Amino acid sequence: MMSTHEMDNEAVSHEARDLQISICISTYQRPEGLRRLLDGLDRLTFTQISPPAIEVIVVDNDASRSANEFCENRKHSFKWSLKYDHELQQGVSYTRNRTIANTSEDSDFIVIIDDDEVPVAEWLEELLLTQQQYNADVVSGPVLAHFEGDNVPQWIEQGKFFEPHRYPTGQPINVAFTNNVLIRSSILKGLEQVFDERLAIKGAEDTYLFMRLRKDGYHIVWSDEAIVYEWIPQSRTNLKWLLQRGYWGWSSYSLFEKELYPSLYLQTLRFIKGCGLIVAGALALIPSAFKGKYKLSQALLNLYRGAGTLSGLLGFQGEWLNAEETSGLLSYILTLRTLVSRAKLWALKLSPLNVKATRGI
Repeated sequence: MMSTHEMDNEAVSHEARDLQISICISTYQRPEGLRRLLDGLDRLTFTQISPPAIEVIVVDNDASRSANEFCENRKHSFKWSLKYDHELQQGVSYTRNRTIANTSEDSDFIVIIDDDEVPVAEWLEELLLTQQQYNADVVSGPVLAHFEGDNVPQWIEQGKFFEPHRYPTGQPINVAFTNNVLIRSSILKGLEQVFDERLAIKGAEDTYLFMRLRKDGYHIVWSDEAIVYEWIPQSRTNLKWLLQRGYWGWSSYSLFEKELYPSLYLQTLRFIKGCGLIVAGALALIPSAFKGKYKLSQALLNLYRGAGTLSGLLGFQGEWLNAEETSGLLSYILTLRTLVSRAKLWALKLSPLNVKATRGI
């Protein structure tokens, strides 16, 4: 980790020249999304600070290099420097690591955004202003939903399932994500492996990275005006996708927390939280059935998040409780059965005999 003195020297050197910004994009078979994103980056404006020198790095994870021709043609009319590279190894961690490896040596900040998103014109300026004002190591901002098509189910809108948590600008946060984030380049370039390749297929490699940085004492803050819009396809506006996502996200966080903070006290708190979510979801199931689909969905989502929490504590990540192979009531019955068995396992782990054994009594 850099000392305060080193960071002050870095800030002084920034003032002596234009800021160098590397915008990193991982892509896989999303030609229309990539086109929209580059159009959005072309529209970036700077009214409160001097425009930085920007390089945009696109790394393609498609074996057929489907984005190559598009990027080569786009270079001629693009406002910023545009680099294209290809990652043969399948998996998001490998692709993201290659984007970082492609950044210039004199890059001051690395900015990461997804290939299904479009930033507002002042997005990058807001990230930089927040970084300067709060001397932050990492700055993250909101990702708002832009639904594809006009027939978004009413229960999705009522339940606000795609609305992110938002905070006042400058508020410290515990974790960030690669869908909208700015990081000091020196931090990432000092890591042996930026995105953990164990998570290349299962995902949540960004959650793990920023949890590591937070543990190491780096300052992560929120910038509420640095907005990007994510294009949400119709294939995601259904209950199965929401439940799978809820299970995967909470199992990932719980698993990473257990690895980074191996404390019985913290794991017990996480266990209680997981059980609390399950109880809250179970108690709400019957009454919510009479209050509309969005209420029922919220109850089920609590069950899946609780299941994910317990799953992570037991060392599992990304198991979606066979939701892909099952549907309707059967899927939820399997969920409840799995919850009970995993709760029993964890209760056994926390039994007085086991606790004494761990302490060597």
